[in-house]
Amino acid sequence: MSNYREKLTEARRWVVKLGSSLLTNNGLGLRTDSLHNWVRQVMALRNCGCEVVIVSSGAIAEGAVRLGWKHRPQSVHELQAAAAVGQMGLVQAYESCFQKYSVHTAQVLLTHEDIADRQRYLNARSSLNTLLKLGVVPIINENDTVATEEIRFGDNDTLAGLVTNLIEADLLVLLTDQPGLFDQDPREHPGAKLISEAEAGDPALLKFAGKVGVLGRGGMQTKLKAATLAAKSGASTVIAAGFEDNVLGRIAAGETIGTLLISRQETLTARKQWLAGRTQVHGRLILDAGAVNVLRHQGKSLLAVGVVIVEGDFRRGEIVSCLDENRAEIARGLVNYGASEARKIMGKPSEQFVQLLGYIDEPELIHRDNLVLV
Repeated sequence: MSNYREKLTEARRWVVKLGSSLLTNNGLGLRTDSLHNWVRQVMALRNCGCEVVIVSSGAIAEGAVRLGWKHRPQSVHELQAAAAVGQMGLVQAYESCFQKYSVHTAQVLLTHEDIADRQRYLNARSSLNTLLKLGVVPIINENDTVATEEIRFGDNDTLAGLVTNLIEADLLVLLTDQPGLFDQDPREHPGAKLISEAEAGDPALLKFAGKVGVLGRGGMQTKLKAATLAAKSGASTVIAAGFEDNVLGRIAAGETIGTLLISRQETLTARKQWLAGRTQVHGRLILDAGAVNVLRHQGKSLLAVGVVIVEGDFRRGEIVSCLDENRAEIARGLVNYGASEARKIMGKPSEQFVQLLGYIDEPELIHRDNLVLV
C-alpha cells in the first residue's frame, strides 16, 4: 500500500459518482440489481463512520423506458422530458434500496449556475451539510429538465468535482465501466497498462484520455477535469470499475485498485474553494508579465495597472478569468468593477480612479481574498 493509498483509509466524507454505463441497460432503463449492490457498499461505508453523497446519472435512460421509447432521444426538448419523467423513477429506486436499511434519501437537482452564484452556492452547501448531519443520503443530478446547456455540454463527472468542493469532501470516487486510466485505449491496445497513481491536474494525462464513452457524455477527459476540480480543495480522486467486487470497500481499505489521482494542494478556505470550482466565467483580463508574477509568486491582489486587455461584458462582483499574455489562465476572481469601468482604468494606478471614473470603490481590481490560482 502506497502512502497515498493509505491516506484514503482516513477519508470520512465521500462523493461517489455512478455513470450511465453502470446504472442503465445499455442506455435504457435502470439496472436495479446493480443499484442494490452499490447501496449495500455505501451502507458499509456509513457503518464505518463515513458520510456519502451520490452523484447519479440515469434519469434520461429511465425516462425513455417509462415513455415507451426504444432509443435515447436526440432533440433537446425530448431529452428534457425524459429527464423529468426519469427523475421520478431514479429517486424512487434509490429510496427503495436505502429504505431497506431505514435510511432516507434526498433528491438534489443542480445546475452549474447554482454553484456559480455565491448566494445559491451557500444555500446548496448549507442544505447538503444539513442533510448529511441528519443521516440522509443526498442523490445529486444535473437539473436537465431546465438546464439546456447541461444537456448539450454538461456531464455528471464535472458536477461531482464541483460538489466535492461544495461540501469539502475528502475523496471523490468516479465509478465507470473501465478499470481506470490507461496509458493507451485498452479497447484498441490489448497491452495497455493501467496508471495506478498520478497527480491530479497533470496536463500530460490528457493524452491518455481517449474518446468519449458510448453512453456517457464525458469519458476519461471529463473525469480528469473533475479530479482537477476536486484537487483544488485538497481532495484526491479514484477512477475505478463499478462492477469490481466491493469496489468502495476496497478503496476505503487502501487497496491498489483503479487510478488514484492525488491532490498535492492544501485545503483552501471555503470562499476560495467556491472560486476554484467555477467553470463559468463572465469575462477575461489579460495581464502583463509583472502582474502575472505578483499573482503567482507574491500572493497579492490584482491591480488595474497590470491589466492590458479587458474582454467580455461583466458586472461588479462577477467571476472573471485572469490570463497571461499567451492566453494561459492563471487565476480567477471576483472583480470589483464592471467591464466598462475596467476598460477605463486598465493600465492605470488606483490614484487615477476618481479622475477616470468619478469615484473609487476599491483600490484593487480583484482583492487577493477573492482570487484563486488555477
